[in-house]
Amino acid sequence: MTHETHELDRSAMTASPLWLCLHVPTLPVDVFARAWSADDAARPFVVASGGHVPRVVGTNAAAAAAGIAVGQLVSAALALAPGLAMRDRDAVAEAAALADIATTLLGCTPATSLAPPDAVVADIGPSLRLFGGVRRLVARVLRAVRAQGYAPALGLAPTAEAALLLARAGRPQPIVDVAALPAALRDLPLDLFDLAPAAADLLRAAGVTTIGALAALPRAGLARRCGTPTVDALDRALGRRPSARPFYAPPPSFAARLPLPAPATDTEALGFGVQRLVQQLSHWLNARGLGVTRLALTLVHEHHMRARGIPSTVATFALGAPARAVAHLQGVLRERLARVVLPAPVETIELVSEETAPLAGRNLGLLPGDEARDVAVPLLERLRARLGDDAVAVLAPRPEHRPELAQQENAVAARSRPAAAQDDLSASAAARADEPLPPRPLWLLDAAEPIGPALERKPWILRDGPERIESGWWDGRDLRRDYFVAETPDGALMWIYRDHRHGVDDGEWFLHGLYA
Repeated sequence: MTHETHELDRSAMTASPLWLCLHVPTLPVDVFARAWSADDAARPFVVASGGHVPRVVGTNAAAAAAGIAVGQLVSAALALAPGLAMRDRDAVAEAAALADIATTLLGCTPATSLAPPDAVVADIGPSLRLFGGVRRLVARVLRAVRAQGYAPALGLAPTAEAALLLARAGRPQPIVDVAALPAALRDLPLDLFDLAPAAADLLRAAGVTTIGALAALPRAGLARRCGTPTVDALDRALGRRPSARPFYAPPPSFAARLPLPAPATDTEALGFGVQRLVQQLSHWLNARGLGVTRLALTLVHEHHMRARGIPSTVATFALGAPARAVAHLQGVLRERLARVVLPAPVETIELVSEETAPLAGRNLGLLPGDEARDVAVPLLERLRARLGDDAVAVLAPRPEHRPELAQQENAVAARSRPAAAQDDLSASAAARADEPLPPRPLWLLDAAEPIGPALERKPWILRDGPERIESGWWDGRDLRRDYFVAETPDGALMWIYRDHRHGVDDGEWFLHGLYA
């Protein structure tokens, strides 16, 4: 990606089609290995097909180094590596992984399409100007996809089919012009082409083994012997015929699961897998323009423990405001997991978005490094994640003059209060913010304490006041007080009042609040 990439960067002002293909040849292994740490990856691992005679369909690097190859019998693989870890192929997980990669690409272009069984294609041509050219956009995509545990091969071409062929062939050099496609694809093996099995067998028997040889055949004879779909597929790859591909749309809600390489006995071992799921969630939220407000993390225990009646451990938590930044969500999840006590080892983790809300995107920065700003997790959310929702409360004002009745505690009110009610509360708080208020202490005592003896020892200095508060005659809790801001002999500021509820001018003094 040198000369051709520079040519594409210079033409980034145009919106001509440029298809990016991410081909994941190791997808059967990646759906399991993405939950592994570096230590886990050093162990030989294979994915096997089902049936009475299972064969190896995927290996990690350690298994390949031990001499295990794709297509080999599992029995032969076990002879080469007796400590071999093995899983059955999971076609459902592979399909979900492709959808995950497509969701990631939606952060760069809406023209994203699945190319089963192991690839995703996307037209990034109209997005080049926004992301600063091919090199920056491709680097951004690869960084995001690799961070989720996938190892894609790259292909870039003016057509989706050509990009897919180049990615399967392991040729990342981009093709700039449609006219260059015949030469670029000429030497590629015909096995890389998606042809009907009958047509592929007929061409192989006739000695046609490359795409160039296929393109050199007479079109009429090729259509008559191999069918029109073969000619149409060739024309789409060479740009002679438009390709109508269905674009991918992410599901309306997020749910992802990740099997662990080995049962985890403590929450510390879950951190790496949870990080993978959070990255998936962040891409899904970005693709749908949402932020999450409530999540549920399910820790599925081992099968034999579930058979004994031990249910999965479910950790739910709410956020004070919609969020989708990875660092933000990871910080909250880490604090929440620290409080979880595992009754049994965990073999699978699942993350589900229970509540979401619209969240506008953030503008791109003008200067280099602007996108790398740290995301701060609000203190309130850290406390709620660490201590529990019921252990943290927020104070809400009430239309009441009596200080002890002028506010109320709402335990985690943000997650259950309707949006309209939150807006009304915000509007009323904003309206009160415009009104000048007398000084109020940060800490109000539960019950006022008499301070007569302290004043007799050494007088306090009255800094501000009096403020007369007289209210409550209608409910039998009437009061009449004169409040002052007072300084104690040691310099502390207190909120005190003189009680006149009996109608005398020399009522007793009480301490009601402390200033920070």
